Amino acid sequence: MDLDLQKYSVRTDLAVESRELAGGAGSPAIPGLLEDVVQEDGIKITRLDVENEAASQKIGRVKGHYVTLEVPDLRKGDTELQDQVSVVFAREFEAFMSRIGIGPKASVLIVGLGNWNVTPDSLGPLVVENVMVTRQFFELMPDRVAPGYRQVSAVAPGVLGLTGIESSETVQGIVEQTRPDLIIAIDALASRSLERVNTTIQIADIGIHPGSGVGNKRKGLTQDILGVPCIAIGVPTVCYASTIVNNAIEMMKSHFGEGAPETGKIMGMLHDISEAERLALVKEVLEPLGHDLIVTPKEIDEFIEDIANIVASGLNAALHEAVDPGNVGAYTH
Repeated sequence: MDLDLQKYSVRTDLAVESRELAGGAGSPAIPGLLEDVVQEDGIKITRLDVENEAASQKIGRVKGHYVTLEVPDLRKGDTELQDQVSVVFAREFEAFMSRIGIGPKASVLIVGLGNWNVTPDSLGPLVVENVMVTRQFFELMPDRVAPGYRQVSAVAPGVLGLTGIESSETVQGIVEQTRPDLIIAIDALASRSLERVNTTIQIADIGIHPGSGVGNKRKGLTQDILGVPCIAIGVPTVCYASTIVNNAIEMMKSHFGEGAPETGKIMGMLHDISEAERLALVKEVLEPLGHDLIVTPKEIDEFIEDIANIVASGLNAALHEAVDPGNVGAYTH
């Protein structure tokens, strides 16, 4: 009997993980998908261009441009590394803006999505607290604004459960009144890999759908909906329990040795079935019991502050020419 694996598909918001699921390094190239991977002082930068519908269908990602920064050592809390990541992030984000024609004078609205009362979901509001907002100076005293700054406004619209209003509806009203040239939406994501939780930043020019990481279907923040280009910034802060169990089984197989005869005896049928079928089995066991939980590491309180500062500092340098990219961590709100 063939299993219907669609409802048990891996939940991930990261384009690099979708690419891996479609076929990782060494697999045949996917037509319409351009991939560039570079290593830079402990930072892995992956640039993906999904150029057509065929590639979009193959990896399950909307057509667009994606950049992912993976920094495993972020878990160590090294402040020098954090500053370095901010500089690289600022550079990549500037390239994103140039790519879609956003100049140094264009006005920007930063939208921090998420629930400030829930630590893993508070990335967006924390970034908003730490970015340089300047629109009020351009409105009230434009002659006193120094060269090298642009109009930046920021808002954390909350979540539907707190406000009773969709984030997209709130942002639409603000866009109609303030008419920014660019929207930057920041949100927490979900990952299929424990290694990428708390260590990865994704930039994408396709907009964002609030709540998608935890399976909620919400009206998105996209250019089609808002009429303004929208760049999404996301950091995976959670992972599903079923993914953790599946990863643990894979690690056990590696530990015992893929080809060892004892592995088959110990692992049983789990040794021979594919990863997709194994994940489906794990979810089939956990979900009826209510045990397919959304999990975040215990260090999330400290990490969420650090990564919010990295993103905010990088944005400050990318958006304002007057801010020194080598001193991005100097600004405090």
